[in-house]
Amino acid sequence: MLSHDAVWAAIDALAAKHRLTPSGLARKSSLDPTSFNKSKRITSAGRQRWPSTESIAKALRATSTSLDEFMALMQDGGGAAASLRRQLGRSTRGVPLLGFAQAGVGGYFDDGGFPAGHGWDEIQFPDHEQDGVYALQVTGDSMLPLYRSGDIIIVAPGATTHKGDRVVVRTHSGEVTVKLLAQRNARQVVLKSINPDHPDRTLAVEEIDWIARILWASQ
Repeated sequence: MLSHDAVWAAIDALAAKHRLTPSGLARKSSLDPTSFNKSKRITSAGRQRWPSTESIAKALRATSTSLDEFMALMQDGGGAAASLRRQLGRSTRGVPLLGFAQAGVGGYFDDGGFPAGHGWDEIQFPDHEQDGVYALQVTGDSMLPLYRSGDIIIVAPGATTHKGDRVVVRTHSGEVTVKLLAQRNARQVVLKSINPDHPDRTLAVEEIDWIARILWASQ
């Protein structure tokens, strides 16, 4: 039966089959990255939102999937996606994703450094007990050799930080940087650069918007 849930379950299964998130499938299909996100499936008024036939056609073409294969995924009712997640040996959940350039722009974070506003993408990440985590995509070479351009780092804004932790720091001026936390007291924060070609930093507490600890990074 052609139903709202079945169509979206088939899209999720198609993404999982190709080891992609719904956002990754949308990008691979040359669509807006949020086209297949779960937040797009129900309107703010509570009405069901269906994917367009054009977006489905692009996803099938991008993954070399036939219409018959897609119909089989619909009949499966989402079991294929769940089976693939079990094969990966871990449960996952969607976390917000933002590029470093966007992170320096206002409106994406609340006062505590947690995700806020609109414009976030989404990726799948191994489930973690920490709430409020989000992902940032590295750009440039300032974080070499630990992080390369294109790497994804998972950030926990509510986690306690200690000396030696890798952290993301955002200043009130909008600068976003990744450093090692060398020292922190009531007056200032000392940050050691990961890349020896970039200088260490000492920031007054008043300059800092928020500090968040890095939990994990793709390599």
